[in-house]
Amino acid sequence: MPIDYAHLKQRPFAPVRQTLSADQCILYALALGAGEDAVSEGALAFTFEGHAGGLRVLPTQAVVLGHPGLWIREPDVELDWKNVLHGEQRLRVHRPLPVDGVVVGSNRVARLSDKGAGKGAVMVMERQLSDEHGTLLATLEQVNFCRGDGGYALARGGQPSDEPLVALTPTPEGRGPDAVFRQTIRPDAALLYRLLADKNPLHVDPAVARSVGFERPILHGLASYGMACRAVLRHFAGDDPARLVEFDTRFSAVVYPGDTLQVEMWHDEGAEPGRVRFRALAVERNQVVLSHGQALLNGR
Repeated sequence: MPIDYAHLKQRPFAPVRQTLSADQCILYALALGAGEDAVSEGALAFTFEGHAGGLRVLPTQAVVLGHPGLWIREPDVELDWKNVLHGEQRLRVHRPLPVDGVVVGSNRVARLSDKGAGKGAVMVMERQLSDEHGTLLATLEQVNFCRGDGGYALARGGQPSDEPLVALTPTPEGRGPDAVFRQTIRPDAALLYRLLADKNPLHVDPAVARSVGFERPILHGLASYGMACRAVLRHFAGDDPARLVEFDTRFSAVVYPGDTLQVEMWHDEGAEPGRVRFRALAVERNQVVLSHGQALLNGR
């Protein structure tokens, strides 16, 4: 069945409450490789609850909090869920995540755009993450490419189609990066990351990975997203997560545990102060895995 625009836009989602702890924050940082230099101040700030300056929380941990789960598989949704790809992730930080406390995720389908028959549709899921008192912590937009659902607007008699999000800007051409961060992704990165979110067997079971065309289990895209954020904070913000305001990227190719991830970063001289563009490559394959990356840092 074609997408039912009105049903998806009005579909209710129950609030998702989670209790955040120091151990979860440390596990998230370790899954992203923050413990590779375990005695450095930069690593200890995210991995040791007794750090002199207090434990810091990586802002991208918001992506594993308040998630509505695999709702797209529910019968009422009528999406071709096997052909839905997580194409982009966007984050707006309003306040730092707490080390301990309750967080609440409020989810909705914010945009639904028809690209035409055979061209797919774009669905934007919005999540507002708040503390237990209702104070807004972060706004997330997950951009999904629904490859099997194009043409829904005409198929159901002229349904609406929302304007798409403003396109992300590609990284600069013609000059080398201003900073480069390289890390070898730990072989058990996906095993650690799945303890926080997304227990899809694609990320752990070799048979499942091969059944969908991958040589072995792949890393969660949002794990590489977090690694890129750690790189930007390291090089441009002195490992201070409170300086991050925005963090967006497009997922261009898969990443495997054990890959060498190289994050290339540029000051955007033509944009507002604090704007950084970035991309990430899997070095062994010389393949761009994150593109159109952009971060905004405040001046603190």
